[in-house]
Amino acid sequence: MFKVKKHIPNTITCCNLISGCIATWFAFQGDYGMALLFIVIGAVFDFFDGMSARLLHVSSEIGKELDSLADDITFGFAPSAIVFSYLCSFHIHLIFVPFLAFVMAAFSALRLAKFNLDERQAMGFIGLPTPANALFWGSLIVGLHQSGFSFEGLEWVILAGVFLSCYLLVAEIPMFALKFKQWGWKGNEIKYIFILSCVPILLLLGIIGLAVIIAWYVILSVATNKSAKKSA
Repeated sequence: MFKVKKHIPNTITCCNLISGCIATWFAFQGDYGMALLFIVIGAVFDFFDGMSARLLHVSSEIGKELDSLADDITFGFAPSAIVFSYLCSFHIHLIFVPFLAFVMAAFSALRLAKFNLDERQAMGFIGLPTPANALFWGSLIVGLHQSGFSFEGLEWVILAGVFLSCYLLVAEIPMFALKFKQWGWKGNEIKYIFILSCVPILLLLGIIGLAVIIAWYVILSVATNKSAKKSA
């Protein structure tokens, strides 16, 4: 029974990795909606692999490494492929420009490696979490594609956003996690404000609202960090 039990978390992690591979395939086909769906499915598997390892008391070093590999495929390579595919739809004279989207996959890998070694991230994050970054780009591209919204130079704005994401992934910026030591308002103000604001954003903006929520998360984290530094 123990032999079966110890493989459960790694099996779930592999499902995350496979979801990322499928998401990447859909991205290259230009089906951004399905690509985003499989990124979300991968995120669900990513949530449950760690939970199952803790509940079953079978965490291991190989599981930790496998988890980072799966996360870089699902939350690094797959969103990069979405952006790459979308940039290819523009008439860009410099053929190498869409390939710059894959810089985000490299910075996602670097962020995951740092997370594995950083002991400061038990109750929060240092830098933008890779799942949040993946959901931002997936939902943004889906929203832009479905609405047909465009303007002259949009491709360069997207590319600038990619490099901003790369910076945020590895920046020494504390960002809050939705983890609660206690459920009271005091000490959890930012978390509750964030959660309560998500609902109207999604209702008003639909799928692209997810990208707005991630941007709002970054803004709240930066503002909270600056406020904490001033009061210190």
